[in-house]
Amino acid sequence: METKVMVIGEVVPCMLMVLMEVCTIGLTILASTVLSKGLSPFVFVVYTNALSSIFLLPYNSFIGRRNKRDDLIPQFLLLGFVGVTMAQNLAFVGLSYSSPIVACGMGNLIPSISFILAALCRRTNVDLKSSSTRAKLIGTLISIIGAVSLTLYRGPVIKDSSAHLRLAPRLFVFLSNNEHWVVGCILFATASLTFSIWNILQVGTLEKCPDVMTVASSYSLFGTVQSALLALIIERDPNAWRLQFDMGLLVIVSTAVFASLIKSHVHMWCIQRKGQFYVTMFRPLGVPIASMFGCIFFAETFHYGSMMSAAVTGIGYYTMMWGQMREDESRRGKVDLVEERAPLLQEEDQV
Repeated sequence: METKVMVIGEVVPCMLMVLMEVCTIGLTILASTVLSKGLSPFVFVVYTNALSSIFLLPYNSFIGRRNKRDDLIPQFLLLGFVGVTMAQNLAFVGLSYSSPIVACGMGNLIPSISFILAALCRRTNVDLKSSSTRAKLIGTLISIIGAVSLTLYRGPVIKDSSAHLRLAPRLFVFLSNNEHWVVGCILFATASLTFSIWNILQVGTLEKCPDVMTVASSYSLFGTVQSALLALIIERDPNAWRLQFDMGLLVIVSTAVFASLIKSHVHMWCIQRKGQFYVTMFRPLGVPIASMFGCIFFAETFHYGSMMSAAVTGIGYYTMMWGQMREDESRRGKVDLVEERAPLLQEEDQV
């Protein structure tokens, strides 16, 4: 019995998180493929978020509520604009110009950018004498160095010695056919900046509306409408909106189902069982997974420099998160100390 509990408590969450990262990279490669074949990234964002909004609608308690809180609507609009209209469009346009390894590397910048924004807004205490602050500063520096290297240095191409594996790039695309590497990296870095702002905005919204699924459903709905307006301005050709029963439709539906239903529920289940930092610690795992796919199936378009630079951003990510964990542990220690001393102080007051 104890063995089964240990398996459920330790092994299952780990396997699920690894599987989530593998599926994320797989869907990113599929998205890169359909974008390279002509699907507009703006249309892709609209259709995937429209489906996600439909799937999340049953979880939305805000829409069916009679006494709606009007102060939440502007926040949902802002979350949809920043997290969907800006961040996702920047990310998928960046993907159409680069490759999934850039998505992994630049995604590792989000904690560092969030730390910089919090420091600039004076929402966090930057104490250079603290080991946690020094770790976060070092992690931020490492992540930025990795991102700059990823943008400017690609290195030699990995050669593929297996002839039968060379068929993979003909079916799937790792490096975009419409390649603009530096532009793609800059767009992904900007997307990471907007995702960081989005994460900060979410904190205030969740304080007013603790129901995570309601918040996700609401901002996805508002973000879909805003993204549709943007796409209508940019994509005026009606043919760009037409979908056929091909890989493009399959990727859109798979991405919507995975992001809105599967990944979100798995993440919430793992957080409930293992804590808030458990899910975030698996984020850099996308780098070795994407590198494995690139080396095995896309060696003719995959570069050593891109792989190593993305790995550097992963090191910076883990250094940054280690500092954040140390800071949270010290805060909990102070709270526990206050709680332990509180009864003693009350007794002294009574005496």
